[in-house]
Amino acid sequence: MNPGTTRGTTRRTVLAGAAALGAAAALPLTLTAGTAHAADPVDDAASLRSRWHTLLTGGPGLDLTDARIAAAVARIGKAATTSANGLDPSRTDGLFPDLTSTTLSNHVTTSFKRLATVATAWAVPGTVQYGDTALRDLLLAGIDWMLTNRYGPGHTRFDNDWDWEIGSALALNDAAVLLYDVLGTERLDRINAAVRSYTPDPNLWRADRQIATGANRVWISTVVAVNAVLRDSGDDLVRVRDALSDVEGSGANSVLAFNDASAASEGTGEGFYSDGSFLQHYKHPYNGGYGKELLNNLSRLLNLLAGTAWTVTDPDLDNVRFWVDEGFDPLLARGDVMASVCGREIARPSKQGHVSAQTVIEAVVRLIPSFPGETADRFTSLVKQWIAEDTYRDFLAVTDLASLVAARNVIASPVPARGPLVGHKQHPRMDKAAHHRPSFALGISAYSSRIYNYESIQNENLHAWHLSDGMVLLYTDDLGHYSEDYWPTVDPARLPGTTVLAGRPADAAGQRTTSTADWAGGAALTGTTLGAYGMELRAFGSSLQGLKSWFCLDDVIACVGSGISADAGTAETIVENRKLRDPAAALLVNGQAAPAGTGWSAQLDQVRWAHVAGTGGYVFPEPVTLHGLREDRTATWREINLKYGTDTSVTRPYLTLWQDHGTAPEGAGYFWLQAPMASAERTKQWSSAPPVKLVARSTAVHAVRRCADGLLAANFWGAGTAQELTADGPASVLVRPEGKTVTVSLSDPTQLRSSVVLDLARRDLSVVSADAGITVAPTGTGIRITADTTGLHGATLDLTLKRS
Repeated sequence: MNPGTTRGTTRRTVLAGAAALGAAAALPLTLTAGTAHAADPVDDAASLRSRWHTLLTGGPGLDLTDARIAAAVARIGKAATTSANGLDPSRTDGLFPDLTSTTLSNHVTTSFKRLATVATAWAVPGTVQYGDTALRDLLLAGIDWMLTNRYGPGHTRFDNDWDWEIGSALALNDAAVLLYDVLGTERLDRINAAVRSYTPDPNLWRADRQIATGANRVWISTVVAVNAVLRDSGDDLVRVRDALSDVEGSGANSVLAFNDASAASEGTGEGFYSDGSFLQHYKHPYNGGYGKELLNNLSRLLNLLAGTAWTVTDPDLDNVRFWVDEGFDPLLARGDVMASVCGREIARPSKQGHVSAQTVIEAVVRLIPSFPGETADRFTSLVKQWIAEDTYRDFLAVTDLASLVAARNVIASPVPARGPLVGHKQHPRMDKAAHHRPSFALGISAYSSRIYNYESIQNENLHAWHLSDGMVLLYTDDLGHYSEDYWPTVDPARLPGTTVLAGRPADAAGQRTTSTADWAGGAALTGTTLGAYGMELRAFGSSLQGLKSWFCLDDVIACVGSGISADAGTAETIVENRKLRDPAAALLVNGQAAPAGTGWSAQLDQVRWAHVAGTGGYVFPEPVTLHGLREDRTATWREINLKYGTDTSVTRPYLTLWQDHGTAPEGAGYFWLQAPMASAERTKQWSSAPPVKLVARSTAVHAVRRCADGLLAANFWGAGTAQELTADGPASVLVRPEGKTVTVSLSDPTQLRSSVVLDLARRDLSVVSADAGITVAPTGTGIRITADTTGLHGATLDLTLKRS
């Protein structure tokens, strides 16, 4: 951001001045000296091309004797060798023998990506391909083939618009930058005409001229920006800069502004929210998919334009700090991005193994120079922590050259790593919660009338029916658990934490569906790892319904269910479904070892506690009947992804535990304590003296009390009472006594109420502090708390009281 820009400056006044500067620098490109790149003055198009070239190749002067650099260069060469396999411009059916379709648009994008990968190796010193003249000629002939036979004016697009306007254009632009000096004027003109025929302006998208939003807007802006550099067009860079802020529009399409005020109608609401949520395709949670790509491409654009006449000076750029802190940090678990916010990308084999987190880290590394001072230090501490804690996948051994160089500089910084994240974070705008403790992280996935259940388009993510039916994902020191073919092999009808009807729906049945229930969300006690979370489940395609709560109380999660009913079918609640690092991992039930062999199954009666080695314990204060199953599950990625999946069979071992509620249940329920990473001995102790007790489990309220300090956590589905706490309607509440202080946190998870009224039967309490909108009045038995929840969208309000 420019020096002197403050949060009080309006977007329009700042951009008006920047626009005037940009207009003065219209065709041809004539730029002022860069400030963010002081050693790299920018005064012409060639300098901007050099910046983009450096992002792609790591830039000149790389020390090839450095082992890390040499390894990265070798990876580039190896990738190019693979990508060049079969490249033959003399073919008539396709540039590559496996990419000949004229109905699948990803064949066009993949062809251009392979050309760009080979061109990168040709441009990077130290590869076997560097500067090879025969390879150069092959690349040029390959570009010519694609322009003549597949892409550009006169070619009719087919299948997915994304491939034509974004995917192919990005890759072709990159190849053109890498090969710029050998393209020749005529070929460069053909490339530019081809890209502009599909993506002429960052403010327009698709044949129907819709405005692009969210990640698509930044992708398109990147296409136009790099092509503008190739064409020496300062005017188009003005449009790119302004498109990020939607200067001429209503603000609803601004990439940088929070979307909190967006209209609730189809085609709006995409992008980041002030609670860290990110939505794409209107109502799909997507931080780990489109959100990470938005951050990635924005960081590249900021790098390209920094210190030029087109520097992004919108004061809303400051929101990017919150994206990182609230929208990505809580959703990363030791190098993995929580799958509940990755959309259909979980069904792509190429997105396994912490690949999504790599993109986030690379983006934040690029952002550090754009946010000097305290923010840069915080980003530095985050990056150092993220890289260090992922012992499953070495970031420095997989990232690109430019990010490698930048990341090593970050690691060498005296700023210390942040340390493991410990906290409880809820994202009410996308019905998700994340709970972090030193030894584990846990993600809860719900949906409601506001949020879709899952996305399955383009024949991807075909078995994701229950991803938001209360799925609980546990991240432990088994960092590869959700990698190594988890998503094709896990039983999709028994995802952990969910309540379901037994059976398998048709592929992609019910995708892009909202619930008919409004209640999803909770309350979080600020600065602690204490949170109440819940959802009213109304299953798609059946009469199954129920009320589900998770009370996250430091190292224990109290799981409560009630009102589980269905007209037909067998209802189950899945206690655990774990891909086993050790196929023979011990399962203890009431202290007795269950058989360790594959194929074991049993009905387990009067279960008071269970423990899975390497995963943790489960305590059942009310003894229950569980069903257990060990199995080797075999599947192919193609079963869940017809677009990118392969037909190669993969097999993984699983252990599943579930509670059977019977056929056509009426008012069934459950209660257990999950103790992630607890030892068997600790689990056994807690079975005798549970650390959390059930207070209420009805269709009016779920509530638990922690024995150690008397904390009361409650989810009110309607008006009701849980011991000393009464609510006038739907609410989520935590009441924590601590010495002479009592802290109350509350929210309206339906996001529909104008106020929440609580009666707390505790005498002699006075207000120490209260969030805006909270009032307190005495009653005959204690106090009445009235909270104005208008427009809060499920956010938590806090009140601190003192005993006299």
